[in-house]
Amino acid sequence: MAQLHNLGFPRIGANRELKLALESYWSGQIDAQSLTAQAIELRQKHWQQQSNLDWVPVGDFSLYDQVLDMSFTLGNIPARVTQLEGSELDSYFRAARGRSPADQKDHVVPAAEMTKWFDTNYHYIVPEFDNETEFKLNPTRLIAQCREAQQLGLKTKPVIIGPLTYLWLGKLKQNQSINDQEKLNLLHNLLPVYQQLLTEFAELGIDWVQIDEPILVTELNKAWQEAFKTAYQHLSNSSRLPNLLITTYFGRLKENIELVKQLPVQGIHLDASNFKCETTRHEVSELINDFPKNKVISLGIINGRNIWKSDLNQLLDWLEPIHSQLSDRLWLAPSCSLLHVPVDLNNEQNIDSEISSWLAFAKQKLLELETLGSALNNGRDSVAEILANNKEAIDSRNLSQRVHNEAVKKAVAAINSDMGQRDSHYQERAQNQRKKLNLPKFPTTTIGSFPQTQEIRRTRRQFKIGELSQDDYQLAMKQEIKRCVQEQELLELDVLVHGEAERNDMVEYFGEQLNGYAFTQFGWVQSYGSRCVKPPIIFGDISRPKPITVDWTSYAKSLTDKPMKGMLTGPVTMLNWSFVRDDQPRSETCLQLALAIRQEVLDLESAGINIVQIDEPALREGLPLRKNEWQTYLDWAVNAFRLSANGVQDETQIHTHMCYSEFNDIIQSIADLDADVITIETSRSDMELLTAFENFNYPNEIGPGVYDIHSPNIPFVSDITSLLEKASERISADRLWVNPDCGLKTRNWQEVTSSLKNMVSAAKVLRENIN
Repeated sequence: MAQLHNLGFPRIGANRELKLALESYWSGQIDAQSLTAQAIELRQKHWQQQSNLDWVPVGDFSLYDQVLDMSFTLGNIPARVTQLEGSELDSYFRAARGRSPADQKDHVVPAAEMTKWFDTNYHYIVPEFDNETEFKLNPTRLIAQCREAQQLGLKTKPVIIGPLTYLWLGKLKQNQSINDQEKLNLLHNLLPVYQQLLTEFAELGIDWVQIDEPILVTELNKAWQEAFKTAYQHLSNSSRLPNLLITTYFGRLKENIELVKQLPVQGIHLDASNFKCETTRHEVSELINDFPKNKVISLGIINGRNIWKSDLNQLLDWLEPIHSQLSDRLWLAPSCSLLHVPVDLNNEQNIDSEISSWLAFAKQKLLELETLGSALNNGRDSVAEILANNKEAIDSRNLSQRVHNEAVKKAVAAINSDMGQRDSHYQERAQNQRKKLNLPKFPTTTIGSFPQTQEIRRTRRQFKIGELSQDDYQLAMKQEIKRCVQEQELLELDVLVHGEAERNDMVEYFGEQLNGYAFTQFGWVQSYGSRCVKPPIIFGDISRPKPITVDWTSYAKSLTDKPMKGMLTGPVTMLNWSFVRDDQPRSETCLQLALAIRQEVLDLESAGINIVQIDEPALREGLPLRKNEWQTYLDWAVNAFRLSANGVQDETQIHTHMCYSEFNDIIQSIADLDADVITIETSRSDMELLTAFENFNYPNEIGPGVYDIHSPNIPFVSDITSLLEKASERISADRLWVNPDCGLKTRNWQEVTSSLKNMVSAAKVLRENIN
């Protein structure tokens, strides 16, 4: 009998219950006991929704981030948070966001660095190491959750991050350098803690433990490969430990398959969601033929990262011979944790019925898994009706006339290289822009969005459900824009923005104005902590029927004599932060998006907007996980940005923004974007990004983010000044801008005005020093 299991379930809740509980706790509306009770209720609800599986994951639920949870389990907690008074929960949120509810508002603790989880839009809290790092087991959270699940009568499979992936994800802090070998030197002290944890599981009667080692789908040098052998040999020394299922996802094992075959574990999970690809099928066949006959092979055959229905009949054609060969050694699961998709399609009432029939969210993906399990174990006749309905949906999507637009395809075919080139080189453009804009040294600006207050959200909601007329809605938004412009003028910012009051999300808002997109009401996906996004769905060819932002930005420009910056989301981010159609190359869809954004840029310029920012925070996360595949992606991603931006005159200044990723190793491609100004996150990493400029002469202007907008802490003038002085050691003062790390929509006005006031003061200090 094929066994069914899941690698992880969305923890935020179908109605964002966890988000609401967390934010209520942070604001002091509920206490820690209430937060804990709501967390227990939510995860038990999720377990019940997975109770038809043979193995239910436990430990995938987190109050903020699974990597941060693992750091606390291993006793690897930053000293700056443990030295303060308070509970473990206080320390947890200080590490995550710089403050716990117990702290005074003026109490500042630097939050841990945050970056992207492999090539997804999920952000994890980076583990911190130094050469003296010690580990000490704290299993309380995991053991409590295992007991909860066992009391519900569920077959429990704890989920933990593996020791090699944990080390790989971490960084040495305090401006010290650490190489791979120094990280691996920590393994000697880390493995006994893992062994203690596995022993605790054994004492609970746990049969299987899921150990996530996704770095096995990346390029590993010999030292890391040998470390895998050492680590799992150590963990297999005791016969009293549970069975270990190593899970990999987001790609194929490739050369690491030989390493995996040698590991002394009882099972391996690999991502087989791209089962139509011949190389994926070959890898699965190789593992089946060479893996010891007493070990489990788990295939991730339901894609855990997209929302399209699986072709169940085609999957069964492939799986049935495998099942005959493996029998009960075959486990089936989604390819990865379902953290990356919304919870339940049944909550959606407004999606077009035809498009809805093509979709599957987390709960529906588990039903697909159950259908496959029933078909393999009991025959296809046992689920004949479900399989027939699935085939009908797959055929409907393949044959739909709504997916293809010949005019769009012709426009893409007509793209030429000149469309991605500016008229002049940066040095010449910069002179023209400085004359036109007349900005001071260290010009100050923001990334675009200002606080999305409850009043703004209520107004937008009333308009959506028809309680507010178009005219009244526009009047309300213009009042918010006017307030935003006035506040910026009072703060003495140099380049203003309209604040984006009318926008629900930087991707969803633009997608709503484009053809080829569909949208959900409740399709929430966790980005980090309590922050959720609703990725739009690209189901067909993309086109822009009319201008999107021109009227709002022109109105804001009419309110001030200062430069007004137009704010757009770039094509690569529109792609990477959407659920993308899988029936054509992503590069093709990105070019369609670039043409739509290009039209908007040119319309803004025609309306007299001389600065246009095209945000690309998702540029890096689209990188393939293997470096030898990077250049192909970077070539088409950079070309798409240039196509969107470079139709303007020399006097128009193009900005872009990036945040919360590692950019040092793609700095040449960032330069190749040829944006006049790039604003980029650097404050959480203490300007670490700027080390890239020690060996790379970045040619254009740059605004390294000077304070962390994801923390409620107000930055000090001295801290901002210090960061900018570090930046000026590598970048000339005439090319430095002053700005926050990211947009300000998640902060309140009091935090924003206090922070920006200090930021402007720091810029003035620097100007005086230069003079």
